[in-house]
Amino acid sequence: MENKKKDYLTSLLSWADDVEGKINTIKLEKEDLSDWLNKFNDWKLLVEEKKESDDEITDESIEDLQIKSEKLLNSLTELLNKPRQADETLKPGNHKLPPLPYAYDALEPYISKKIMQLHHDKHHQSYVDGLNKAEKELYKSSPDDKLIKHWMREQAFNGSGHYLHTIFWENMSPKGGGLPDGILLSKLKKDFGSFEKFQTLFSKAAESVEGVGWAILLWEPRAARLGVQTVEKHQMFSLWDTVPLLVLDVWEHAYYLQYENKRAEYIQNWWEIVNWKNVKQRLEKAQKLQWPLY
Repeated sequence: MENKKKDYLTSLLSWADDVEGKINTIKLEKEDLSDWLNKFNDWKLLVEEKKESDDEITDESIEDLQIKSEKLLNSLTELLNKPRQADETLKPGNHKLPPLPYAYDALEPYISKKIMQLHHDKHHQSYVDGLNKAEKELYKSSPDDKLIKHWMREQAFNGSGHYLHTIFWENMSPKGGGLPDGILLSKLKKDFGSFEKFQTLFSKAAESVEGVGWAILLWEPRAARLGVQTVEKHQMFSLWDTVPLLVLDVWEHAYYLQYENKRAEYIQNWWEIVNWKNVKQRLEKAQKLQWPLY
């Protein structure tokens, strides 16, 4: 048992090194970051001392370290969610892999350490790399016209994979499970009839996905209610966790009766009727929704 506790402390230190390496790539106020890192390093020192000590490692001491780590994560989340400066942005091709909010083995026995390491460090990283490559090709000064469709496909696949996984890690917790509470539970009961009915629908939806994909609980602003939707792969040419600002329907039913097969002419003429005032209003509202930049 003592060896298992030491192994756990080792995994905490490994996770801490990973977090520390990635936190230094995130833009934060120097004073805020310095204060957080000081507290973080104090916590690491406690873990190291406990690991190297010849004294018995009690369950209470492990729990105390876990509580301190959760407080650190909560304070880091608050820092990341602080309003950004107006000129702060993430340039195309500069996405980074966000750190896991817990140790690799923290979700065991439900999800193994090996799976988390492969899933986060290899698979998620590949989506970040793919998105960066696609953006650099699409948004350079002279993109290759013949490859626009290819890079759009790559942006959709890798971008949606990156954004969905970034949500996914935060959707899980070592102390998760049970029932939600507050407004979430109230909305689930109201929109699905009961929490159990929602859980059943969500599980069955996840089972029904053909091949690979996702089941998603989503907010439908147009209906002001919760819903459940499945997605094959990550995207099918959509980009998740974004707010549409300007859209153009190029299904044939949108133009064929007038332009027949002349889609390019339809697109060219469409620019003459764009409501930029509306687009601006949507942007102003969308900017109020701010997530950490990853």
